[in-house]
Amino acid sequence: MAEIIKRNKALAVNPLKVSQPVGASLAFLGVNGAVPMLHGSQGCTAFGKVFFVRHFREPIPLQTTAMDQVSTVMNADDNVIQGLLTLAEKNRPALIGLPTTGLSETQGTDIHGLVSLFRAQHPEFGAIPVIAVNTPDFAGCLESGYALAVKAMIDVLVPVAPAAYAADTIAAGAASTKRVNVLAASMLTPGDLEHIKEVVEAFGLHPVVFPDLADSLDGHLGDEDPSPVTLGGTPVAAVATLGEAAATLVVGASLHPAADLLKARSGVPDYRFTTLMGLEAMDAFVAALAEISGQPVPEKIERQRAQLQDAMVDTHFMLGFARVAIAADPDLLYALAELVSAMGCEVTAAVAPAKAPILELVAAAQVKLGDLEDLELAAVEHGVDLVISNSHALDSARRLGVPLLRAGFPQYDLIGGYQKLWVGYRGTRQTLFDLANLIVEHGHHDVATYRSIYASRPGEAADATPETRPLH
Repeated sequence: MAEIIKRNKALAVNPLKVSQPVGASLAFLGVNGAVPMLHGSQGCTAFGKVFFVRHFREPIPLQTTAMDQVSTVMNADDNVIQGLLTLAEKNRPALIGLPTTGLSETQGTDIHGLVSLFRAQHPEFGAIPVIAVNTPDFAGCLESGYALAVKAMIDVLVPVAPAAYAADTIAAGAASTKRVNVLAASMLTPGDLEHIKEVVEAFGLHPVVFPDLADSLDGHLGDEDPSPVTLGGTPVAAVATLGEAAATLVVGASLHPAADLLKARSGVPDYRFTTLMGLEAMDAFVAALAEISGQPVPEKIERQRAQLQDAMVDTHFMLGFARVAIAADPDLLYALAELVSAMGCEVTAAVAPAKAPILELVAAAQVKLGDLEDLELAAVEHGVDLVISNSHALDSARRLGVPLLRAGFPQYDLIGGYQKLWVGYRGTRQTLFDLANLIVEHGHHDVATYRSIYASRPGEAADATPETRPLH
């Protein structure tokens, strides 16, 4: 188990963290016809919107209750009621997401009580779901805010299944229905979700991804002008019928509380996966689909697995003994550390912005709760050949003199980073190629390095090279 090192300084230096309200907004953006409205100042919303636009390079529907100095001190409840009324009257959204911010949480806003008050004052808009969620900036990170929003949507939208339905219909109907739910964590890109759908469909199953960023933020030109609500994503009606599936596939440990609630509400059995990067992780996912569908593994997927195996052989010479520093939200940090450690890399620095149970399982001696300064200090102390993190880590990587593989949110200096495929046999294969090419390009693993490493190991010849050393 990794040792969790808590913060030991009062201020963040070169911050890594992306706030909970941004994470909650991201989850709402995966629902069709939705609009998030942050309860906070205009700056709180504008700051998040800038990163959304730069990351996805798309217009983002994001609203604010526009708290100012007066309403912050006196009372901002009217801002929420008026904001909900304006959105309901002008935009007629299918769903309104209402995350709080550090400002409104410090004020002590009863956000759920305000939703009830809005319902009482404007019953004519009772058909529009309003999902309130407490997401203060001063706690958690993007991943936890996203997970809280997913759980809140399940709580409001998914009805409790009758006991007889949960016990009998689900058990008997699993073989007849071809629908499966996919609860998708924040670490999954639109490209990841598209590939997951393809794999599920290859088994003759119909996936309902929630939230579905692959349908709303995949980067496609449409005929419509910029919309005040999301175009694409999981339909609200589909969320309400998640209890009618044969099974639920949960990808990401951060969504376990949401999965627990969905299972309790619906009785639908679930299969949980901490990551879909790597051979073993994807093998488990494919085995689950074969079990649910009763179908053999398609030849196309078998071929992709064989291609990944070949890529692992091709790249292990470059990646073996490489020292990697990773800074990311907990789910993504775990997934990336598992992948590189399985290829023989050593994770010499691991940093997460917030605590989560999955961090104890990260393939590293220690995980620091902190920022990118902490990553740099650990990398200098233990050595590093490559950094994996979001675009904020670019300056850190330059100071360390090593390459950066961009992963996570935001990626504002890389075109198409939001769409990159990381998961599955195909995504893992390409990630291994990217890692190996960065190592080779920057000369951290040349022949002289190999000779010195292998000569120091018992049983290795002093002139052993990647070309002559046998595979193990």
